[in-house]
Amino acid sequence: MKVSGFTFLRNGSMLGYPYIESLQSLLMVCDEVVVAIGKSEDDTLERVKAINDPRIRIIETQWNEGMEQRGYVYAQQKMIAQFTCTGDWAFYLEGDEVIHEDDVAQIRAVMEKHLNNPAVEAIAFDYHHFYGCPDLVAKSPAWYRQAPRIIRNTIRSWAPDGLFWMVMEKNRRGRYPRAALAHCPIYHYGHVRSSAKMQEKHRQVAKYWSHAPKPHDYSQIDASILQAFTGTHPLVAQQWLRDYAEPNFVADPAYRLSKREKRHHLLMKLEAVLGMDLTKKHFTCVAK
Repeated sequence: MKVSGFTFLRNGSMLGYPYIESLQSLLMVCDEVVVAIGKSEDDTLERVKAINDPRIRIIETQWNEGMEQRGYVYAQQKMIAQFTCTGDWAFYLEGDEVIHEDDVAQIRAVMEKHLNNPAVEAIAFDYHHFYGCPDLVAKSPAWYRQAPRIIRNTIRSWAPDGLFWMVMEKNRRGRYPRAALAHCPIYHYGHVRSSAKMQEKHRQVAKYWSHAPKPHDYSQIDASILQAFTGTHPLVAQQWLRDYAEPNFVADPAYRLSKREKRHHLLMKLEAVLGMDLTKKHFTCVAK
């Protein structure tokens, strides 16, 4: 079995991504890692080269600055990397996502288990969405609880908005992939980077979603969805968390729920009564 890892990056340092840590965690699982690096204003390219691992293959790209609809430029960059993967499986991590060293054997095992089972097209992971500081995770329907991050590399798949895959069958409308569960989490650190880096991220990426950048303030959140994280962080991420995570987070006690958040509260109450997960899934579970 050969496993490819892949991602895309641009201005990773400027925007506060733990992208080196993310790549180091991918290298614990993958036989090759493809990185599409857009022309940057910082040292992203140099830092990835400095990892100095022969399994890393860098593709230097130029982003289409005129593509400003629904994040499609992210889809383009993601697929540039995915389309050059040569493994049986392709494992995608965003630049702010990390896997834990304790889960490496489990991730390899689930890919091995389903390698020759064509009914399984993807592997879906649980998620730890850290928010505000490394000690809190967000738990609400607004934050996807599971998502596919590994796709079989022999099927016709693409990611129209950069994040979730669609599988194309006989040139018909795409569908979400059929997935097995990994039974381990992805550690998502995008919402613990410093407030200054998050503000810069909002400023730079807003144009690709056809909207104006909005002021960023971590305190503006429904504090009831934040829960204490009781596990351990991946070793490769711990230094980054000490050096670059937001040091001062306090939720605003006067924050007022939006209509969307009120709907999420109602949904969570229904889930508690029914004992079911009612959130949208971007995959169909075919193997638990």
